[in-house]
Amino acid sequence: METKEFSNINLSTENGIGYITIDSPPANTLSTTTISGLSECFNYVEADQSIKVIVITGKGKMFVAGADIKEFTDAFHDEEKGKKLSQDAQAVMNTIESSKKLVIASINGACLGGGLELAMSCHLRIAANEAKLGQPELNLGLIPGFGGTQRLPRITNKAKALELILTGQFLSGEEAEKIGLVNKSVPLTELMNETKKLAESIALNKSSESIKATITAVNEGMATTLEKGLEIESEQWAQLFKTENMIEGVNAFMEKRKPTFKD
Repeated sequence: METKEFSNINLSTENGIGYITIDSPPANTLSTTTISGLSECFNYVEADQSIKVIVITGKGKMFVAGADIKEFTDAFHDEEKGKKLSQDAQAVMNTIESSKKLVIASINGACLGGGLELAMSCHLRIAANEAKLGQPELNLGLIPGFGGTQRLPRITNKAKALELILTGQFLSGEEAEKIGLVNKSVPLTELMNETKKLAESIALNKSSESIKATITAVNEGMATTLEKGLEIESEQWAQLFKTENMIEGVNAFMEKRKPTFKD
């Protein structure tokens, strides 16, 4: 397993998977330093053609407990500084969401405020039953500013998102699964094994082109009409016919054998 370090971020790679771990004790808050390190790390992983799936988690007992509240004091009475804090974080979340590599959030503990916004920018989410997820920004006289007001209603629904944001309610991993906020909730002791199992099932058995095409079709299709989305799907489908991996996959199916994709 190869390892590399960025600002408050650790990266290890194995079997076509990049494991990004946020390491900023005690709460893994998204300070400007951590956000910068996450951005740098993610760009590095994006450029590594050997990596097909990315996992984001937190070190210790926290996933990400939120933004670094102390930094907010520097923006008191300064709308432009406040806007920059929001936009810089949103830029990283947008990069993660628009990645053509599958990104999985492995939520091992407190996933609050900016932490939940980070998790929601990932394509899939697995949470520990014991995790706590929520958007408590209104307790600070704020609203979610790293994408929460936009992604939460898209992942759940408008009414549930408004309820969670306005009340600041915390959900367990099990409760989050029931409303579709996470794909799966498991005991903390099983979390990393379940995350690894999911990541490897895709990284080791699917072609990078089909992963990319799936994410592109879903992301771009969700942002437009059904008619246009179907056009995008057809375009992505057609482009795969040019790839050796698609030819291998079809031939393997007809020959009743497991395909050997080359990425």
